[in-house]
Amino acid sequence: MTRPSLPLRSPQPSGSGFRLLPSLLSLILVVGIAFGLGGCVTTGLPEAAASPWEAVPLATSGNPLSLAFSDARHGFLVGSNRLIVETNDGGAHWEPRALDLPEEENFRLISIDFSGDEGWIVGQPGLLLHTTDAGRNWSRLFLDTKLPGEPYLVTALGRNSAELATNVGAIYDTRDGGASWQARVDDAAGAVRELRRSPDGRYVSVSSLGNFFATWDPGQDVWQLHQRVSSQRLQTIGFQPDGALWMLARGAQIRFGSDPSDPEQWSKPVIPITNGYGYLDMAWDPRGAIWTGGGSGTLLVSDDGGKSWQKDPVGAEQPSNFTRIVFLADGKGFVLGERGSLLRWVG
Repeated sequence: MTRPSLPLRSPQPSGSGFRLLPSLLSLILVVGIAFGLGGCVTTGLPEAAASPWEAVPLATSGNPLSLAFSDARHGFLVGSNRLIVETNDGGAHWEPRALDLPEEENFRLISIDFSGDEGWIVGQPGLLLHTTDAGRNWSRLFLDTKLPGEPYLVTALGRNSAELATNVGAIYDTRDGGASWQARVDDAAGAVRELRRSPDGRYVSVSSLGNFFATWDPGQDVWQLHQRVSSQRLQTIGFQPDGALWMLARGAQIRFGSDPSDPEQWSKPVIPITNGYGYLDMAWDPRGAIWTGGGSGTLLVSDDGGKSWQKDPVGAEQPSNFTRIVFLADGKGFVLGERGSLLRWVG
């Protein structure tokens, strides 16, 4: 960065002017350096007086990646290193489960979803599991070796029905319990770093390099490509409660879409705090407050639509990077972090 230049002066005879010069130069230097570094320093945020989250211990060093419930109290959480744990009290406590999978394969269980007692898990490499009895038993279904990409996201759609998306944007659905799958899009989107689905079946993905994003609506033959809004590479894009998009970009930038039917209309960037860590996910709680989380225990909340933000005190105590914030239709909420970190919404 360019620092202000200081004029050189010849030594002066002894006197008050000469004695004041070092102090004046020091003051100018301090002001100049502070001005030059103004864009690099951490921006402070107030800390909320209380937190609606509680930390839930998980006896694992794996990374939680996805969770889903078969009813109000019973559900599963899955993640890296074959992680699968089960709860019977709404997520307050979790117990390890085991899956009948080859010991030599270190599966990454990346997505789980339930519709009543029928549930699905997808993982990498090439894993698809199905249950019809709320997870008491899981059956492995073998995918076609020609499947484009690896399984990335699964959505339970009702009895014997589900939708499967891969990490290159291929989308398939089944209506016969996974015995056969039909392609829903003619061409994949290309390698993606993130992919989300809205409740009405729309998808949005971020390219692997973060240089563009793509959208797909049911009935379209191909993905629609969109350039990023600024020079900052994209991190994650998802859906707001009204169906419009939200965007997280490098440099800790947040943007909100204004029109659910136009994915290229965006707000000016919001940068709640600059602390060297980016944001990785965003979600709306049952009260309508916005939460965003990211590196090194960063968990922020806004109660006014993103205009002002506060730090969550429980999140700040966790030695983890928060990768996913999940609020379910019945009001349950969870924050998933690395190395077995999990927060539970207690309101």
